[in-house]
Amino acid sequence: MPNVHRLADEQAAHWDEFVLEHPDATFFHLVGWRSVFERALGHATHYLYAEQDGVITGVLPLVHVKSLLFGNSLSSLAFCSYGGALASDEESVTALEQAAVALGHELGVSAVEFRYRRQSKVERPTKHLYETFSKPLHADMDANMQAIRSKQRNIIRKGMKNGLESRDDTVENFYDAYSESVRNLGTPVFPKKLFATIRDVFPRHVQILSVYNGGAIVSSAMNFYFRNEVCPYYWGGVYAARQLNGNDFLAWEIMRHAAGRGCTLFDFGRSKKDTGSYQWKVNLGFEPTPLFYEYELVRDSEMPDINPLNPKYRLFVEAWKHLPLPVSRLVGPWLARSLG
Repeated sequence: MPNVHRLADEQAAHWDEFVLEHPDATFFHLVGWRSVFERALGHATHYLYAEQDGVITGVLPLVHVKSLLFGNSLSSLAFCSYGGALASDEESVTALEQAAVALGHELGVSAVEFRYRRQSKVERPTKHLYETFSKPLHADMDANMQAIRSKQRNIIRKGMKNGLESRDDTVENFYDAYSESVRNLGTPVFPKKLFATIRDVFPRHVQILSVYNGGAIVSSAMNFYFRNEVCPYYWGGVYAARQLNGNDFLAWEIMRHAAGRGCTLFDFGRSKKDTGSYQWKVNLGFEPTPLFYEYELVRDSEMPDINPLNPKYRLFVEAWKHLPLPVSRLVGPWLARSLG
């Protein structure tokens, strides 16, 4: 059985070397996220790696989220669509997961969560709340347009006729659109520091692309570039975005920019089943595939259920939608940092 260790700073480069060579790696497995969680959100991290004969055979990034309101959990990977053990053999996966559960007991968490894109070989409680969306990108933009359903193609063309334009943008402008969007959805907004830190830690991997109508921002996305993929992970639009067809136009502009950079895959991230964003992504030509969020229960007897679709949060969500925007930007980050 491989040995499992906690990552020291001097080994960080070896961690990323392993990640970049693994075919199933995601952007969220990169070691830089450790700094993001600690600096921007104030959470403790535990980055575990397996090794044999001095060679890394697996990695498992973990974030400890402890909140009076939303519980105490250890997750791979909180605040991210994907995570879970990434390894070159099943023995390393087993060793890493066992070490994570032992750490969970040590920290007194309610549960240890593994966010996998494919179901693991271990039988454990699994949440099927999300599906992820992706599709190929072509160098030929006509082929990319034809892969979109006709109704959505017409909406994109309406956005073009509305005179919308895209441009690379700043964290500040992105945050204006994003924070308004999540307030309108009834969700607390992350602190602006999160997005500034992500851009600081991953300068070569992050692009902010915004759509403008004249001088006014309409919608904006923070896009992650990893190997041959683009993923617009954080996204938001102002109230006028729907009327101006800004969100559909932005999706098209991301495709255009990514194809121009040689990307061959568009990862549109996760959405909850039976939601408006889920159907919108399908209409844009993306194929859904299930995600498997698996749990080792430590102190709890059932899986946690902290999400806006939970009926017990319904009144909170509706009330949050009506908060003045400055208030939501002031209070939201305090709550959102615990909503992993």
